[in-house]
Amino acid sequence: MFACQRDSYAKSLKSVVRLCNEVKFDGSDAYEVTLEDTVLFPEGGGQPDDRGTLNGIPVIRVIRRGADAVHITRSPLEVGADVDIAVDWQRRFDNMQQHSGQHLITALADGKWNYKTTSWNLGESKSHLELDCKSLPVEQIEELERMVNNAILESRPMTPRLVEPGSDELNEIRSRGLPADHVGPVRVVEIQGIDSNMCCGTHVSNIGHLQAIKLLHTEPKRGHTLLFYVAGQRALTLLQRCVESERQLTRLLSCGPEEHSQCVDRILKSQKVTTKTLRNQLLEIAELLVAKHLAESPLKPVMSVHREDGDMAFMNALASGLDGKDVLLFVTCGPEKGPGSFMLAGPAAKVSAVSSQIATLLDAKGGGRGSRYQGKAKSFTKRAEAEALLS
Repeated sequence: MFACQRDSYAKSLKSVVRLCNEVKFDGSDAYEVTLEDTVLFPEGGGQPDDRGTLNGIPVIRVIRRGADAVHITRSPLEVGADVDIAVDWQRRFDNMQQHSGQHLITALADGKWNYKTTSWNLGESKSHLELDCKSLPVEQIEELERMVNNAILESRPMTPRLVEPGSDELNEIRSRGLPADHVGPVRVVEIQGIDSNMCCGTHVSNIGHLQAIKLLHTEPKRGHTLLFYVAGQRALTLLQRCVESERQLTRLLSCGPEEHSQCVDRILKSQKVTTKTLRNQLLEIAELLVAKHLAESPLKPVMSVHREDGDMAFMNALASGLDGKDVLLFVTCGPEKGPGSFMLAGPAAKVSAVSSQIATLLDAKGGGRGSRYQGKAKSFTKRAEAEALLS
């Protein structure tokens, strides 16, 4: 075991450089440094690798290669030199809390419902584990969360130990298998009275150090269920964000937190009514614009309209009102300088003759056939030129 596996709380270590080879890493010059021992954990068991320094030199990756941990740096270290290793403790302890939390959730979900964990992922803001069940009802999520946090209150020890490969004891321990290049004794991590599991990762020494676990939500995945969670400091960070959001909503909505949902519901219903009213008014405006144009004598061959609050329904209403008339419609919707939508409509021959030129002037991508051509424009700064082209 590496020093970090013997004592996950060790934040520093003195060691000696065994190997230092120049390599390319992410397209740039780098060095692979192997030490006699390390307090920096290489990725494994679903846990990301540590960050830290070697004699003040930043370590940008730590990779397990057989029984060795290979440290990637941008500067070389002399073979045989003494080295002071320092861990990025904030990252390490966060990984410990999320990984140990996964072990606890996995063990209790397995023990209660026989839901096996088939994989897990330690994410940047939240983690998830994959359970071999089609769904996880809200009632089970709530019960599992209570079980997990009650176990945390019991402050049970969580300790690593070594077991010989092929032993009867090892066959009784939960595992998703060993890496193909594994050598030597197998490391087992035990939560007293709850779980024993093969694992190479760094863990808390007592599940009381998890502080708390919040189960967030689930997502289906090919007949299984992804269960998302946060543990420890991440749970506190999430709570702080929720409190801040609650403060902001209270200020914006001018009501207490217990009324937020009802207040938002009223606003959305009102917005829905307002949107419907505005849409109907836009359609009435389209009818009036068409009627005004057709009433002019002599009839102008081009009708040009721009409306910032227009939409596809508005453009279609204009085009439909001019169906069968010998009028070429050019309509744009969106901010005065763009981006936005546009449409050409009218006699098929006229539309076809100018559509590509109009699209070029508007820096647009469009399509259509027959009497209509429409698309999305990046800019309306040359709209006047496009209108002049139609005259």
